[in-house]
Amino acid sequence: MNHLRQILEGDVVPEDRATPGRLDRAALDLATIQFPDLQPEPYLNKLNELASGLGDRLRNFNDGRDFVETAQRFLSGELGYRGYEKDQDHFDPRNSCLNHVLEHRTGLPITLSVMYMEIARRLHMPVFGIGLPNHFVIQFDDGNYATFMDPFHNGRAITAQECFALAGARVADPSLLQRVGKKQIVMRMLQNMHVVYRHNRDFERALATLDLMISGAPETALWYKHRGAFNVELKRWPAARRDFEKYLAMEPQAEDREEVLKQLQAIQRLLARYN
Repeated sequence: MNHLRQILEGDVVPEDRATPGRLDRAALDLATIQFPDLQPEPYLNKLNELASGLGDRLRNFNDGRDFVETAQRFLSGELGYRGYEKDQDHFDPRNSCLNHVLEHRTGLPITLSVMYMEIARRLHMPVFGIGLPNHFVIQFDDGNYATFMDPFHNGRAITAQECFALAGARVADPSLLQRVGKKQIVMRMLQNMHVVYRHNRDFERALATLDLMISGAPETALWYKHRGAFNVELKRWPAARRDFEKYLAMEPQAEDREEVLKQLQAIQRLLARYN
């Protein structure tokens, strides 16, 4: 998970393509949580093939509108990349995995967006991630032509007003359209996977995603409490104790302090039985 950890342990730098760690490789690193035997090379080659196919169809690499329209025709129209159609697919962890999206041509908004971004990067096209609340889109902006694109909804070009609607915003708030960097993207992907694994009661993988989330944001006290709870589910008592103690050290005035202290006392009694 070299590329994923490089990004997670770096600073949040929107638009910084020189930040250590490649987004495509980081996304494939993340997918190994679901697919432990995954080898990245076939999927990196697939991205290369998609970029080559799109490049062959472009009339003019200096025409941003042509890029946006051709990308939609090729990736969505010709190849059928799109968002999942059934509500229950939201809780399928494979939809967060770039390898699965490349193979099955369907997935979450953010995973499809990463695919588009990585194809664009190979063609030296300026495409950026936009982390809307409740949705994820991308933006093409070469200084002459700019538009937002929605890979989940057939890769179509959309307006800022449509972005606000997708975000569920009641008023037009330009801050919602800020570009996000690689760290913000992989953290959001991790949190999506974590929610799915927690919903599916896959505690082992929920814990794996939470470990990485904490690596990316070690200052988030609540995550230590959550990790302690997963360690309790997995009967990893010493690890649970460390996490609950860490949480209380970071949040000494926490409203649930008494509840966590009771958890710690119960863990201590369990550990005493084994000693």
